[in-house]
Amino acid sequence: MDDLGIAGLAILAVTFLASYHGFKNPQYYDRYLFRVNDIRYGKQYHRLISSGFLHAGWWHLLINACTFYCFSSGIEDSVGVGNYLLIYFGSLVGGNLFSLFLHRHDSEYSAVGASGAITGLVFATIALYPGIRVGLLGVYLPGWLYGLLYVLYSATGITTRRDNIGHDAHLGGGIVGLLAAVAMFPELLRLNYGPIAALLLPTVAFVYLLLKKPQALLVGNIFGAAPEYQTLDDRYQARKRQQEAELDQLLDKISRQGLNSLSVREKKELEKLSK
Repeated sequence: MDDLGIAGLAILAVTFLASYHGFKNPQYYDRYLFRVNDIRYGKQYHRLISSGFLHAGWWHLLINACTFYCFSSGIEDSVGVGNYLLIYFGSLVGGNLFSLFLHRHDSEYSAVGASGAITGLVFATIALYPGIRVGLLGVYLPGWLYGLLYVLYSATGITTRRDNIGHDAHLGGGIVGLLAAVAMFPELLRLNYGPIAALLLPTVAFVYLLLKKPQALLVGNIFGAAPEYQTLDDRYQARKRQQEAELDQLLDKISRQGLNSLSVREKKELEKLSK
């Protein structure tokens, strides 16, 4: 196993320092984590990157650091520092944007961790070297098979939501890393088209199904039936709950940033919801 390159060492050092500071300082942690409300309404887009340098605890940090070390050292040498940084930060932002899209109606959803960026490095490595052996519970699998299982695992995690793992950021980051590697080295489509297709096709199919059947995020099953027919009263109550949630978001923004932080559209919406 190669040693970490200069970019990898810098990322790892900053991640440990920022995470440790977040462990000790809750205000710092809260200021830089990924939270839908602050990104969508507060326009604090820096959270798409800063959240990748925070972790929920030492165990979370060490697992990510070990995976990062295993894959970072080889790919930085293979693609160069500039491309390596593009893959890492592109995967981090791409994974968080995918998560932001899926959780856009859950204003208080929050997350931390570099897993999306690290998964991007893993998938980029698989695109470059699909025959690489990856250890999984003591069993070593071909890289392309590991990646395919990871896609299926992430898709299941996104729809069932039975844990607090950010499967959406992992899947989004992984695919961005894969596509970034292919964009940098187009010949990979000719050399490794089979493994690349094995990762891309099920992901595209899954995202397509999510767009066609967004209720999958509610029923916990991508093939589940849509919610049953709603009465007029059901619709009224649902619309009322939605309006109350929107009003709470606006009032929360005012309490944190002041009335002048509202846009013209938000002020009109506040006036309408307050009646």
